[in-house]
Amino acid sequence: MKTYIQKMFLLLLFPIGLQAQKLTVSGYVKDARNGEGLIGASVFVKELGNGNATNTYGFYSITVPKGTYTLVFTSVGFEKVTKTIELKESNLELTLEMKESGTELNEVVVKAKREDENVKSLEMSVNKVEMKTIKKIPALLGEVDLVRAIQLLPGVSTVGEGASGFNVRGGGVDQNLVLLDDAPVYNSSHLFGFFSVFNPDAVKDVKLIKGGIPSQYGGRASSILDVRMKEGNTKNLEINGGIGAIFSRLSIEAPIIKDKASFIVAARRSYIDILAKPFLTGNNANSKFNFYDLTAKVNYNINHKNTVFLSGYFGRDVFGNQFGFNWGNSTLTARWNHVFNSRLFLNTTAFYSNYDYLLDSDIENKKPNDRFRWTSNIVNHSIKPDFTYYINPQNTLTFGGQVLTYSFKPGAATASSAGESTNFGQPDKNGVEYSAYVGDEWKLSTKFSVQYGLRYSLYNYSSQDDVYYERVKVPVTNENLSGYDLKVLPNTKGKTLKTYDNFEPRFSMKYELGNQNSIKASYNRLTQYVHLMSNTAASTPLDVWTSSTNNIKPQIADQVALGYFQNLGPSGNDYETSVEVYYKELQNQIDYADGARLFLNPTFEKDLLFGKGRAYGVEFFAKKNTGKLTGWLSYTLARTERQIDGLNNGNWYPTRYDRTHTLNVVAQYEYSKKWSFGANFAYITGVPYSIADSKANVDGYSLPIVAPGTRGNIRVPDYHRLDVSATKKNKKALFGKGESEWVFSVYNLYNHRNPFSVYTRQTERTAANSETPVKTEAVQLSIIGSLIPSVTYNFKF
Repeated sequence: MKTYIQKMFLLLLFPIGLQAQKLTVSGYVKDARNGEGLIGASVFVKELGNGNATNTYGFYSITVPKGTYTLVFTSVGFEKVTKTIELKESNLELTLEMKESGTELNEVVVKAKREDENVKSLEMSVNKVEMKTIKKIPALLGEVDLVRAIQLLPGVSTVGEGASGFNVRGGGVDQNLVLLDDAPVYNSSHLFGFFSVFNPDAVKDVKLIKGGIPSQYGGRASSILDVRMKEGNTKNLEINGGIGAIFSRLSIEAPIIKDKASFIVAARRSYIDILAKPFLTGNNANSKFNFYDLTAKVNYNINHKNTVFLSGYFGRDVFGNQFGFNWGNSTLTARWNHVFNSRLFLNTTAFYSNYDYLLDSDIENKKPNDRFRWTSNIVNHSIKPDFTYYINPQNTLTFGGQVLTYSFKPGAATASSAGESTNFGQPDKNGVEYSAYVGDEWKLSTKFSVQYGLRYSLYNYSSQDDVYYERVKVPVTNENLSGYDLKVLPNTKGKTLKTYDNFEPRFSMKYELGNQNSIKASYNRLTQYVHLMSNTAASTPLDVWTSSTNNIKPQIADQVALGYFQNLGPSGNDYETSVEVYYKELQNQIDYADGARLFLNPTFEKDLLFGKGRAYGVEFFAKKNTGKLTGWLSYTLARTERQIDGLNNGNWYPTRYDRTHTLNVVAQYEYSKKWSFGANFAYITGVPYSIADSKANVDGYSLPIVAPGTRGNIRVPDYHRLDVSATKKNKKALFGKGESEWVFSVYNLYNHRNPFSVYTRQTERTAANSETPVKTEAVQLSIIGSLIPSVTYNFKF
C-alpha cells in the first residue's frame, strides 16, 4: 500500500515539472451589485480553446505561455466580459466585477452555473439549484425551503411528511453530510421536518453531491449537501424579509468598510404559539410551540492575498406545555483565504458544531422534587487546511487534511421523586478523526478528462465510563432476540479503546462525444464513523448519535455510477437531459432486534444487528433552462435492501428508505413582469413497513403477531401531491422604495390524504355490541390530510 501511495503522489505531481517559461493570470470574479465572489464562473482563453472556473470563493488561476490572449468571463445571469491581456515578463493579477444581465426577466434560467456545464464538467451525480429558483417553487405555508426543494431532484426522497432530514440513493438521514459554511449540521429540520434550518435570505449557493464525491469530502456514506452562506453586501445596505402565515424573517447586509468588509445578519421566528394563545385555556394556556434561528457572517478583505470570514448559526425548536422538549443546532466557522502566489490558493477552516436536545417533565420548574430530565448532544471541533494548486489550464491539484474531534453524550437522565434523584443513561464517548487527501483534475485532451484522488482517514474511540463492553455470542431466547450479550471490562477514562483506519479512493471521468453530449463514470469509497440510532419509522429530533466503538464498526460504502448527458435546443443549451445508473454496496449496516431499547440504555449495543446493504437504480432528468416556461422533470427507479444476520430469515429485505418509483415535475411560468406562476407534482411509491401476518385469540380479543425478525412485508399506499403558487410583484416595497411581492400558494391542491404509516388496532366493545367478536382493523395515519392555502409578503430594499 505504501508503494501504491508513493506512485499516486508521483503521478499527481508529474505535470508540475512541465511549466517552465509560462506565466499566470489570476484573481477574483465578483458580482458588481454586492461584491460577492461568483462561484463557478467560466474563464475561457479564446486563443487556446480552454480555461478554468472560479472556486467557491470566486478565485481563478490560468497558466499559459507568454503572449497576448483574449479572456472571456461568463456566468449564467450575468453579462459576458471580454478582456485582452498581455503576458510578457511577469504574472498578472486581474480581478473584475460582472453585472447582472439586463435580459434576465425575459430569459429566465434555473441554474447557477456555466451554460454547458451539464456536458463539459467532470461532475456527475451533482445537483446545483440557484436560490432564485428555489424561491419560486410552491412550498408548504408559502415558506421557501431548501431541503424540501432538493427532495424534488432525482435520487432524493424522504420517508414522509413529518420526518426529519432526507434520503439520498437509499441512504439513511445520518449518511448525508450537511455542511453550513463547512460546519456539520446534525439536524437540518425545524418543526419535525416541515421546514429546514437554512434561512433562504442568507444562502448563497447550494450543491448536492450524490456520487463521484471529490477526495476533500468524507465522513458520510451517501451524500454531501454543501450550503454556502452569503458574505454580505460590500457595496450598499440591503434588507430582505418576509411575513408569512407561520413565521417571519428579516435579513440585513451592509458594508463595514466599502469594498473591503461587510456583514449579514438574518433571523426567523415562528409564531404559531402567539397566534394560538388567545384560544388556549387552563393547563394549555402556557403551551409553547415555536422555532427560531439566527444566521450571521462577517468578512474582511485584508489585502489582495488575505481574506478572513467568520460565520455562525444558532437555531432552536421548542415544543410542549408543562412537559416538553426542545432541540437545536449551533455552529461557528472561521475561515482564512490566503493566496501564496498566482497558482497556490489556501483556505483554512476552523469550526465548532453542537447539536443537543432536552426532554423535561417540568419545563417551568414548578415541581423540582418530582421531575424527569433527559439531555443528549454531539459536539465537534475541527481545523482543516485545503490547498489548490493550479498547475495549468489542464491540471488542477488539491490536497489538505483535517483533525475533527467528537464529543458524544448519547443520553443522560435524572429522575426525581419525593426529593430523591436517580441518574442513569449511556456513558459519554469521545472520538478523534484524522484525515488527509490528495486529488487531481486532469484534462488529458479536449474531449477526455479525469479526476482522481485518495483520502486516508483514521479514527480513535474512547469512553468516559469506568467500564466498557465487549459483545459476546449467546443463544437466542424470547428475552434476547439478538443473540448477543455484553461482557464488562475495566476501562481507563480517555484511553483509546479502538482504532479504525481506511483508504478511500475516488475516480471520475468524462468523455465528450460531441459539443453537446458526453458520457461520465465515477467510483468512490466513503467511510462513516458516526451513527444515528433510530428504530422508528421516521427519524426524529430525539434520536441518538453515537460513535463507532469496539463493537460498532464504521459504515463503508462503495458506489459506481455511469451517466449520459445531452444538451439540446436552438442555442445548444436550452434543454439539459441526463440518465444515470448507480450501484452502491454498504458494509457494517445496523438494524435492531425486536424490542431493542436504544435510549438511556448503557447496554444497547447488545441489541444491535449488523450486516450489509445495497442500493441500485436509474435516474432520469430533463430540465428546460430558458424562456417564459422553465422547470424540470425527474424520475428515479430504485431499490434499497439489507441483509442482516438474525432478521428476515437471512434474506434480503427492503429498508424503510426504499422507494421503487419517484416522479417529480417542477414548472415555473413568467407570465409578465408582474405575475409569475409555479407548480410541482410528486408521485412516490409507499415505504415498506412490517405488519402482523398471524393472530391469536385470547378471551375473544384478537392479538396480532408479527413473526420475529420480519421486515418490510407490506407497503404504505403510494404518495402523490400537487402544489401551486402565484407571485405578484409590486412596484414599491416598504417606505415607498425597493421591491416587494405577494406569494399565494396552495399545498396539496386536490386534498389528498397521504399516508405516513399504517397500524392495526382492535374495534372496541360497547354495551350494544358486547357479544360481537372483537375485530382487527388497519388504520392509516396522515400527518397532512388536507389542502393548505397560504399568503406571504416578501420585501427587499
